[in-house]
Amino acid sequence: MASDHLVDFFNYLSVEKGLAKNTISAYRADLERFFHYLSINKLSFDQISSEQLTGYLAWLRGMHNTEFEIGESSIARNVISIRGYYTYLASEHKIPNPAANLKPPKIPKRLPKALTIDQVMAILNIAGDDLISVRDKALIELLYSTGARVSEVINLNAADISKVDTQEGEITTVKLKGKGGKERVVPIGSYGVSAINDYLSRSRPVLSKISTQKALFLNQRGGRLSRQTAWNIVAKSAARAGVADLVTPHSMRHSFATHLLDGGADIRVVQELLGHASVTTTQIYTLITIDRLRQSYASAHPRSK
Repeated sequence: MASDHLVDFFNYLSVEKGLAKNTISAYRADLERFFHYLSINKLSFDQISSEQLTGYLAWLRGMHNTEFEIGESSIARNVISIRGYYTYLASEHKIPNPAANLKPPKIPKRLPKALTIDQVMAILNIAGDDLISVRDKALIELLYSTGARVSEVINLNAADISKVDTQEGEITTVKLKGKGGKERVVPIGSYGVSAINDYLSRSRPVLSKISTQKALFLNQRGGRLSRQTAWNIVAKSAARAGVADLVTPHSMRHSFATHLLDGGADIRVVQELLGHASVTTTQIYTLITIDRLRQSYASAHPRSK
């Protein structure tokens, strides 16, 4: 059975391909859904045709399953997961590969949603003065100051914050571990440093009394802060600040990149700070700046129309 090789495939993704845990979890979910589809339709993984694979994509779109509808980006990821598994089996176990020509749908580029500077300031300034609020402000300041992914921030240990002497004086940095285990060191702005120092001196000592956790950000039980809790902290802070749109930790990352480019930062520097493997990924943020310039030109120049 092809499903017997799943464990080896996931080990291959982790060890050989160096994929992150979250990416491997997505592969696992996609393949479990695919095997469920095969089971309810009495189809054999080893004998499925390319036409039947196309039928599966139609099923995902809700054409044959009204209770389950997903977007085109998720369907594209499903294609990549299935094609990856078949490719692995063809290479390692000589199993025929009906997915060789299966192509993911083309996803139109969507401009990431960035907050205005005033919105970010409102969110940062809404925090109270109690110990948990001090922690929450430090978390949001760090997300915005570094452009870190939420997974990178919740996985930080206190020792990952350090001071470095430079020709310009002492700066505070954070060591982030990104996708594929790649590490990068990112400077923290003065406001972020102040918020983190406040948290480290006031809140964390109290939270760490009930725990030996090395984690930088602790929950009220002394454990490492979860992704969901971090997400809720950002969303609730934004709601209290009167920001109407749903705001997530990734909104802070988008805003970090957009505000840097708006301020004239070099795209290669932004790429390095974000931890993007390719500058092509970073270039989508330049579209926001270009679009804003186009709108300003259209509304202000007498010969723009």
